[in-house]
Amino acid sequence: MALDAVTCGTVVAAGCTDLFASTTRPALPGGRVLDITAIEGLRGIRRTRGSWRIGPTTSWSAIRSAECLPPAFDALRQAAREVGAVQIQNSGTVGGNLCNASPAADGVPPLLLLDAEVELSSRTRERRMPLSDFIRGPRRTALEPNELLVGIVIPESAARGRSVFVKLGARTHLVISIAMVAARLEVSDGIITRAALSVGSCSAVAVRLPTVEDELLGRPASPGTAEEISEQAIAGELSPISDVRADAGYRCAAAAIMVRRAVRTLLDGPDA
Repeated sequence: MALDAVTCGTVVAAGCTDLFASTTRPALPGGRVLDITAIEGLRGIRRTRGSWRIGPTTSWSAIRSAECLPPAFDALRQAAREVGAVQIQNSGTVGGNLCNASPAADGVPPLLLLDAEVELSSRTRERRMPLSDFIRGPRRTALEPNELLVGIVIPESAARGRSVFVKLGARTHLVISIAMVAARLEVSDGIITRAALSVGSCSAVAVRLPTVEDELLGRPASPGTAEEISEQAIAGELSPISDVRADAGYRCAAAAIMVRRAVRTLLDGPDA
């Protein structure tokens, strides 16, 4: 997957699983391709003071098998299992998934739950921004010329509670999603104290559902609470399109069912 835009005539890549698929030609267009996956400093998962840090060239296989991550990251690990076949998971990277900026990128909804920020670096400066600001539309990011994504940072405050990822496609595996949902809940004394919900493939970019999140706060941590989530409240946060996979109305209806299912799964668990 491409990790940034063209840099001085060179396409910087990490995994290349989308770079080759994006052309219908027998070969890539002219210009150089620099694969940076061998740079050790850009790979791996580390816990730092006050945050977790994921290197952009960390593979989905590494995310899937990362036992060091707390339950709040379960949605991200579950999404890692949905990124193509095992061969793609071995090659594809988290950073490439973000920079490719597909509305159906499996990694984005789980990272939005975690209030993820991205670190960007060039020869002249370094900057950090929320992931929600970084992805600006289909295949569009905030990366500037000669700039690289060098890290994904999750604050410790968001690495709490439990999470889950739910994906709907035309088949169970190896499919671009019609809709996908990630949910993270924190529960204390039988009450929901924090909720984070996100939906992908139902807007130009994956989005959080702040209205629904606020409605869940203070509610009982019982499966019945999930059934009270309003489809209208969810649909109000989305702007789906109609395409060959599904029409807009179906996507909205599916997203509502999947949000309720994800929340119910978390509230029906042993730690709810």
